[in-house]
Amino acid sequence: MKTREELQVPKAEFRSYYGRPILKQPHWRVPDVPLYLFLGGLAGASASMAALADLTGRPELARVGRLAAAGGASASVVALIHDLGRPTRFLNMLRVFKPTSPLSVGSWILAPFSAAATTAAASSVTGLLPQVGRVAGIGAGVLGPALSTYTAVLLADTAVPAWHEYYPELPFVFGGSALASAAGAALVAAPPAEQAPARKMAVLGAGLELAAMSRIERRGGVVGEPYRQGRPHQLLRAGRILTGVGAGLAVLGRRSRLTSAVAGTALLAGGLCTRFGVFYAGRASAADPRYVVLPQRERLAAQAAQAGQRGTADGTTPSSTP
Repeated sequence: MKTREELQVPKAEFRSYYGRPILKQPHWRVPDVPLYLFLGGLAGASASMAALADLTGRPELARVGRLAAAGGASASVVALIHDLGRPTRFLNMLRVFKPTSPLSVGSWILAPFSAAATTAAASSVTGLLPQVGRVAGIGAGVLGPALSTYTAVLLADTAVPAWHEYYPELPFVFGGSALASAAGAALVAAPPAEQAPARKMAVLGAGLELAAMSRIERRGGVVGEPYRQGRPHQLLRAGRILTGVGAGLAVLGRRSRLTSAVAGTALLAGGLCTRFGVFYAGRASAADPRYVVLPQRERLAAQAAQAGQRGTADGTTPSSTP
């Protein structure tokens, strides 16, 4: 006599028809798009740093920030156009402004920012039209925070589970990483006498980035698995180590140009690893049907449980009809 029921069918596996993913994987090119994410953040935070440095009487720090902003913006546009395939596709995105589309809003942020940052950098290098350059630099600085974080909104607005699920945290990850990267560029190129704001930015940015990434990993759940395994985990772990080391050296190496340069390099490398890690985590979650199916089932179960609680509180059952 059997004491327990035997399993009559094998346990269901999460498969899709013909082995295809449920979601279409992001077709963005590598390294174009991860570089675009990194360079845009670096440019935006550098422009804001340069504007504040200019207003507080730190001309060399302002000059470094303007050059980093212009270089990062120009390189990010090149990476974006290369991913799109034709320059006209980027121009077509500027034909219409759609407030509900993060890509449209981002394009309209990137275009004027690039023009303002390039104008400010050119004026700083040549010495021509200093007032025009200063106004352009302030304009780029105002747009900087939006440029640094809109890419996080762009990723979270997709159906990719590892990006969409963590929409509250990703802007802090990208914003903190951008601050740390901009500080890294300043620590490498600016004179030590004017690096104090950059050191504070390094600590603040590293703290925001590490805290937000820690929250993503602590939340657990099946959707967070891509962040905790494989290539994304290795990249994000390297990013945490490099960012932490860079922030620590930024504080300790106040009088050493070499230590500041090493700190800045570590911060830049950490920001690059973070952007690649987040990108690859999204790709991994789109490729595996489990990351689509299980969260849907969990949400349905939670809704059923809430309906049952409401029915119990009202003295009815969820299946009762009026």
